[in-house]
Amino acid sequence: MTVALQQLRFRRPDDWHVHLRDGDMLESVVGHTARQFARAIVMPNLTPPVTTTEQAIQYKDRIMTALAVSGQTASFTPLMTLYLTNNTPASEIAKAKASGVVHGVKLYPAGATTNSDAGVTDLLKHCGAALEAMQQHQMPLLVHGEVTDPDVDVFDREAVFIDRVMLPLRQQFPELKVVFEHITTQQGADYVATAEGPIAATITPQHLLYNRNALFSGGLRPHWYCLPILKREPHRQALLAAATSDSSRFFLGTDSAPHVKGRKEMDCGCAGCYSAWHALELYATAFDSVGKLDRLEAFASLNGPAFYGLPVNEEYVTLERVQTTIPEVLDLKAGDLVPLAAGEAMAWRFKAD
Repeated sequence: MTVALQQLRFRRPDDWHVHLRDGDMLESVVGHTARQFARAIVMPNLTPPVTTTEQAIQYKDRIMTALAVSGQTASFTPLMTLYLTNNTPASEIAKAKASGVVHGVKLYPAGATTNSDAGVTDLLKHCGAALEAMQQHQMPLLVHGEVTDPDVDVFDREAVFIDRVMLPLRQQFPELKVVFEHITTQQGADYVATAEGPIAATITPQHLLYNRNALFSGGLRPHWYCLPILKREPHRQALLAAATSDSSRFFLGTDSAPHVKGRKEMDCGCAGCYSAWHALELYATAFDSVGKLDRLEAFASLNGPAFYGLPVNEEYVTLERVQTTIPEVLDLKAGDLVPLAAGEAMAWRFKAD
């Protein structure tokens, strides 16, 4: 990475966890992701969910059509995923691997987040054959790491998941490649850093920049509400230390999750922060806050491809140290969408090479 006083230039990054949705919302947001990232792991929690290889291929075709409609000219490759259910057969995993289109299988514990009602109710009880096939075919399991037991506090669900699900899973399938998605706690960061076997984690910009006070600063702020929810400041600090460390197990995954303004600002608002419009600027702000801009390229551009067994991108991008104000609202085809930290100033601005 070339680091100048006012500029960062580094290999074009990838987003290893993004929600692109479908229909009008897909057309509205896909260009934002493609503008900054060369590739993205696309989440399968549509309605209905993407559970088969054929559905994944069809969804990829819709993404590429929407990208053309968006007018974004940057090259972009969506990396598709399957939605794991209690009934996913081992044969579907083999088919997905052979397709070259599917790059992971997503575990949503039933009821954990948006469109997760069809998710898994008991991973080891119902999904043993699929997990064995994933281990055999080196197909990563992408984990939303929270328990959904109503007796467990929402702020403790990730830590409890490690004990109840992650440890037994990896004892039974030690060679299974696992991505602990959007970790939010010190326990999650410590586990990924020290666990044996093929494991990695993605970290979002909101969990690097904000603690749970952001949800209540000056009132209830729904556009900071995501799942897993923001945690206390010691957890944010632990994530920032992990992201900026020399460990290759941590990499960029925005979990950018678009919902129109009205769906966030309602009596039972949707979970999800929209960060695709300004993702790299947000990450640069976080790394800059601890004087670790020299670690951004590894986190954003190198560690993810290494874990997924893909080549590093050959293109480069540039961030300029220019103060920019995040729009209060994005007027999109799908409707008004409020980006993360709307109205706030950022010290960095993305510049395509």
